[in-house]
Amino acid sequence: MSRHTLSVLVENKPGVLARVSGLFSRRGFNIDSLAVGPTEHPEISRMTIVVTVEEFPLEQVTKQLNKLINVIKIVELEPTASVQRELMLIKVRAEPATRSHVLETVQLFRAKVVDVSTDAVTIEATGTQDKLDALIRVLEPYGVKELVQSGVVAVGRGARSITGPVVALRSVERPA
Repeated sequence: MSRHTLSVLVENKPGVLARVSGLFSRRGFNIDSLAVGPTEHPEISRMTIVVTVEEFPLEQVTKQLNKLINVIKIVELEPTASVQRELMLIKVRAEPATRSHVLETVQLFRAKVVDVSTDAVTIEATGTQDKLDALIRVLEPYGVKELVQSGVVAVGRGARSITGPVVALRSVERPA
């Protein structure tokens, strides 16, 4: 089993997320990470889907995804040919005796403090899964009170783009 990151352009319409995620569910695949948001074209959204599967079943799923009327384009993003990041908010116990150590860790990981209370700090960090896992390991001894992570967002490296005028025209010209 290997980890795959799919960048999927879809029409920005109600129900598309349910149809796409349902396709993975019906095949018995667990989605490790899912992030969805609008693109530079308001009528198009980009889904970044991370799934751990074998090559052949993934090929079957992508073929079925392509058949969905609201799916415009699917690209698998290789880790070396793309920039991939996640966002994490982590609330850590930070009593006066340990607060300076927690703040040093925040600086070391190029994260930032976004909320402070008398006994805790909330930290915002972005980066690869490895970087965020390392930050969690370093902060665990202080006491992690709460943690939330976004899904992976990814874009291909260089000038090439999955979106462009051709994609926008295709979306507009599609019959309703």
